[in-house]
Amino acid sequence: MTEVSPQPLPIAVAEADSGIPRATLRIWERRYGFPQPLRDQRGERGYPAAQVEKLRLMRRLLELGHRPAQLVEMGVDELARLARGPRARGTAVEDVREDAFIRMLKAHDMRRLVGHLRRALDQKGLESFVTHRLPRLNAAVGEAWAQGQLQVFEEHLYSDGVQQVLRGAIAALDVPASARPRVLLATFPQELHGLGLLMAWALLGLHGANCMSLGVNAPVAQVAAAAVAHRADIVGLSFSAGMNPGQAARGLQELRGLLPPRTEIWAGGSCTLLARRKIGGALVMPTLEQIGPELERWRAPTA
Repeated sequence: MTEVSPQPLPIAVAEADSGIPRATLRIWERRYGFPQPLRDQRGERGYPAAQVEKLRLMRRLLELGHRPAQLVEMGVDELARLARGPRARGTAVEDVREDAFIRMLKAHDMRRLVGHLRRALDQKGLESFVTHRLPRLNAAVGEAWAQGQLQVFEEHLYSDGVQQVLRGAIAALDVPASARPRVLLATFPQELHGLGLLMAWALLGLHGANCMSLGVNAPVAQVAAAAVAHRADIVGLSFSAGMNPGQAARGLQELRGLLPPRTEIWAGGSCTLLARRKIGGALVMPTLEQIGPELERWRAPTA
């Protein structure tokens, strides 16, 4: 009996499963020769499952700072070893906790999962929770997803649980409407990852900034219009590793031209574009820990 090869995955499924936007997949195809989709009779792209697995690992490694030109040359096994990385000594207790968290997620035990997050928030405080605990959990979930231990919907369950906890913490801050700076938060079109945006909102609010969020996938012109209407002092943007760097750069340049000169643009996330120090008139925020010092700088009286 002959074994039937699995059908190639449509580009929409490859995009959802890998977390890499289809526009980026097409650019990599032209620039790096990977992925190499098959074509059906109508010329539509279809991605073999092995290529989607490699894309999933690549996305995880992009978030850790690797570049696509290096990753496309590697095989799946090599990428998986790189994604696991060396375990630091003295982290066994934290690893066990994160493994237990992954088991909760795989069991779809959302009550326990959200309860764990809320206890961690209460024990550590909002700043430490956002800058230390959550990034480690995000990395653990991302690694488990990249290795195929979690399905896409389980990663979405995790994101929703984190968002529940963060939104509750943000609401409890009760920042006055008169607080400054006024910050507008958003992501550009094709950027559908909003968790980083919410983490930034929590820290900004904790440091007394007055935030309003447009959420994800907002057209550049509408971000600018909202910033003017909100009288924003700062526009904060989040870019994940899957965001196309060229599109992000063009969006930043367009936004800079639409905003008043006094309105600052802060850009954070794991997109490779942000490896540069300053792009398109935007202040690059390499880590969330930079938010507090930059707010102090913004509030400092000018000479």
